Amino acid sequence: MKILIVDDEPNIRDLMHRYLSLDGIDSDCAENGLSAQRMLAEVAYDACLVDLKMPGMDGLSLISWIRSEGFRMPIIMISAHGEITDAVCALKEGAQDYIVKPFDPEELVIRLKKLVEAQHLKNLVESETRNNTDEDKQIFVGESNSIKRIKDVIGKISDTNSTVLITGESGTGKEVVAREIHASSPVKDGPFVAINIGGVPENLLESELFGYEKGAFTGAVSRKTGMFELASGGTLFLDEIGDMPLSLQVKILRVLQDRKITRLGGTAAMPINARIIAATNKDLEQRVRDGVFREDLFYRLNVVRIVIPPLRERREDIPLLAAGILKRLNRQMGHKVTGFSADALALLCSHEFYGNVRELENILERAVIFSSGDEIQSDDLDLRGSVSLHTQSKDEPKLSDAEAKSLKDVEIDAIIRALHRWEGNRTRAAEELGISRRTLINKIAEYDLNL
Repeated sequence: MKILIVDDEPNIRDLMHRYLSLDGIDSDCAENGLSAQRMLAEVAYDACLVDLKMPGMDGLSLISWIRSEGFRMPIIMISAHGEITDAVCALKEGAQDYIVKPFDPEELVIRLKKLVEAQHLKNLVESETRNNTDEDKQIFVGESNSIKRIKDVIGKISDTNSTVLITGESGTGKEVVAREIHASSPVKDGPFVAINIGGVPENLLESELFGYEKGAFTGAVSRKTGMFELASGGTLFLDEIGDMPLSLQVKILRVLQDRKITRLGGTAAMPINARIIAATNKDLEQRVRDGVFREDLFYRLNVVRIVIPPLRERREDIPLLAAGILKRLNRQMGHKVTGFSADALALLCSHEFYGNVRELENILERAVIFSSGDEIQSDDLDLRGSVSLHTQSKDEPKLSDAEAKSLKDVEIDAIIRALHRWEGNRTRAAEELGISRRTLINKIAEYDLNL
């Protein structure tokens, strides 16, 4: 927690600073409103303690400026004048509390902690409301050497704020790893905010990330808080960063360099204190060579690299993953399937899983639905319905015309069924199929599907 104390009396500033320090709370001091403005533009604070009467810019004017610039931190107004009109004016301008000098320092700390906790909870609720998916409930498990190495890396970066780049095929669990990093970091009590870059239309992506001011464009009838702000005090997960348009990459680079954002239609640069984790199933080095991804942004993101191998390369993890997924499905669906027969488990462990963990989840969900006993049997596993849209390897024999036509039909059928299952939601359908949203849109156009 970091607090800004704004008071023109040195003794009062020093008293509050020392008392907050005794409680383990970090704080900076500003002697007037103008100094506070400069400091707020440079550092992300969790709350402000503002004196009412100050030369130049008084406390009410400072609070009005803080709110007009879009800073969300709670504010406590402090004054030697106990008039009710002062309290009303302070609350009207945007303060959350009002305390009169001389005050009990212990009471001030109690009020301050309550306000900061309430703001963090509000950010957490807003972020979870925007990002509430079943995938959030996955647990990072595995005993393969590759997973043990990933866990070791997570342990080494747990007490840092370094930017992390997670790479791996679609469905390998990149967000699960990102959540594991968040859960073991100093900001674990803050929000975890995730955005799928490929799932947001290009013309809306900037406003989703940075937010916007009222009147910034047609339809902006009120101010909107962006993902960077929502993630304040926590982690921002930029999924499918390889799909980010070039026009926006330079702005993300500037955010990573300066740790500040500006809302669309706004003028003030606001500091951010969110940890950034990015992920992609693309070969970013190749995209840099192709000129569709900025090299300087790549190096800014690639501070710590975590590569998640596909599930077919770590088959020893399948039993653990299957057990965890089965437990979650039982809870969600109200079933009581206790486990797998030996044949069923052997069948799962021999499957290729080009859709990785997401494909395993889909197979097990169908198996739980159709299972008639306490255990999932091999007959319950419909592996034929698991369709991969992966590119043919150079080492594989070429398909005949008849086989190519059959593969096309299979892809069309898989796309139609996925879209119907998700009621036309292309982002969800693409996730199920193990491809990006843009790839799905291209497939729909290629096959001229009227969906």
